[in-house]
Amino acid sequence: MKREFDLSKLDWILTGYTPYVYKWEKEWFGAEKSFDTFPVKAKVPGSVQKSLLDAGIIEDWNIGDNSKKCEWVENRHWIYRTEIPDEMTATANHLRLMCLGLDYSGWIYVNNREIAEFKGTHIPHIFDLSGQLQETGNILEIIFDLPPRWLGQFGYTSRMIEFKTRFNYTWDWQPRMVQTGIWDKILLIQSDGEEFTEFTCTTDVDISTNLGIIKINGKISGCRAKSVLCTLTDDRETLAEKVFTTEEIVNGIIWDEIPIKIWWPNLEGEQPIYQLFCSLLDKNNSILDEERRIIGFKNVKWIPCSNAPEDADPWVCVVNGRPIFLQGFNFSPIRPNYADLAREDYEKLLILYKNIGCNMFRINACGFLEHECFYELCDRLGFLVWQDFPLTSSGIDNWAPEDEASISSMTEIVRSFISRRQHHVSLTIWSGGNELQGDLDGLKTGIGKPCTPDHPMLKRLGEIVNEYDPTRRYIHTSPSGPRSSAERRDFGKGLHWDVHGPYSTQGGDEKDRDYWENDDALFRSELSCAGAACASTIRKYIGCFNEMPPDKSNPYWCRLASWWIDWDTITALKGSNPESLEEYVELSQTHQAKILSYAVRMCKLRFPKCGGVLLWGSHDTYPMPINASIIDFEGNPKKAAYALAEAWGGKI
Repeated sequence: MKREFDLSKLDWILTGYTPYVYKWEKEWFGAEKSFDTFPVKAKVPGSVQKSLLDAGIIEDWNIGDNSKKCEWVENRHWIYRTEIPDEMTATANHLRLMCLGLDYSGWIYVNNREIAEFKGTHIPHIFDLSGQLQETGNILEIIFDLPPRWLGQFGYTSRMIEFKTRFNYTWDWQPRMVQTGIWDKILLIQSDGEEFTEFTCTTDVDISTNLGIIKINGKISGCRAKSVLCTLTDDRETLAEKVFTTEEIVNGIIWDEIPIKIWWPNLEGEQPIYQLFCSLLDKNNSILDEERRIIGFKNVKWIPCSNAPEDADPWVCVVNGRPIFLQGFNFSPIRPNYADLAREDYEKLLILYKNIGCNMFRINACGFLEHECFYELCDRLGFLVWQDFPLTSSGIDNWAPEDEASISSMTEIVRSFISRRQHHVSLTIWSGGNELQGDLDGLKTGIGKPCTPDHPMLKRLGEIVNEYDPTRRYIHTSPSGPRSSAERRDFGKGLHWDVHGPYSTQGGDEKDRDYWENDDALFRSELSCAGAACASTIRKYIGCFNEMPPDKSNPYWCRLASWWIDWDTITALKGSNPESLEEYVELSQTHQAKILSYAVRMCKLRFPKCGGVLLWGSHDTYPMPINASIIDFEGNPKKAAYALAEAWGGKI
């Protein structure tokens, strides 16, 4: 039977080198003799940056301007090294190394010899170690190359053909901190060759009977497997069992009429979760291999908004036969060094969002396929998930690459995203990317025109989703439809389907009321207004900068994105300058709460003419003194969080 060993439990050492020095010394001397950064203990999964911080080699990038002092890390090669215990390699016919997340490219060495290369943050990497090992004392090295030079927020999307996480290169809420490291699980797998080589499952509900449906598909290697025992359990007992032949599983089966409890989004009902075990059996019913998935059961349909144009996309989400207003957030990466996150980091935040009344998260294309525990927690807490593929706008040009090599690379990523996450009941939408459009003049005026579904890259991605996850919705980009944003002068013309913005006040109470009372957007997948962080958080991370004044003359407040600064608005509302940081923060947060709560209330009042609203700005990835988040870097809810909870029916 297949056995998995978690290599994160081993002792790992991290060493930094001037590029290729280690390789030259290995070839000439048989071992490295020189290094640029002294070997330190490393946590795996983990980032190079966190290991260096823990060792006192770099300063905390969250304080002041320290992030600039850490950029040298990108300009070294980094070697993670460990010794594989003999018992892990002694008995198997087949051995492979499975790395679910390597950021970004490099080489695998075993016993001082290169055996493989890797490239790609967004896909797993599997390396065959059969025949590569000695009887005892095997040394594994994972060597990271220099990352791509620039993939940040601004530039040319059509030239962004290196698919590494982009927000790390700076975004309007994150300075440059280009993560390097092992960002997800790393396993050594022993196998006798009798196993599942692929396994996927999805669920649905027959809403006429409220019975569950499971679709299962797998590929199987070896010659001894004869059947597959599928078992569904809850926390207490086995609920259903059924045996299928291996041929049936390979061709794909539908297991239906399963007695289950239906899964509902937050505030709509309960979230019953089940475990599915699929055991590969030989002729004697001995287990050769087993796959396990955590699943739930829901049915989703999309219907047109009331009074929408005849050709408009459907934006009312019907869950288990019930139309539901979608209310939530674009979920920001919790930290730039996401390799170092633990389940507890997610759980604390997600419980807060549940209490606010959120029922959907969008994972923006500038981020990454969040850790497995994020989706599992969304399953358990009642959040629908909208997952972008990693293609996003760049300001100067926002046109996704069209060359066949880039399309091929992205299709590999998309297949991987689907196979790894499609079993989650929370997963609801796949999207080709964020703010992809070709109208630069429109971008300058704020009235962009989104790409259409026939863009070569986006069309191919839609075909992949339709092939591998056909029951889930695919949208080619967000925003989508005739316009990227909703303009007051064009309300009533049927131009505003899925739109982004606005990102601030419309210019005063009367103008804000007029805008939202006449709004005709079918869905708003980004909407925000800036609000300052808590004064204590600002002071904790400000470093040597001055806290006042919070305006464009202060380098601390405008060093990333001066457009979030609301000083002029706040002074105009007060009639004079706030006299202290505390007074300013109070006024800024009050203003943010007022704008956002009114906007989301008006959107919800229009339901089902409007299908939902997702705020741009959830929590701070980096301790920004002001931006669109409603939870600051220390986890403190801003006033907007309380106002949204009241508007959405939650309770903090």
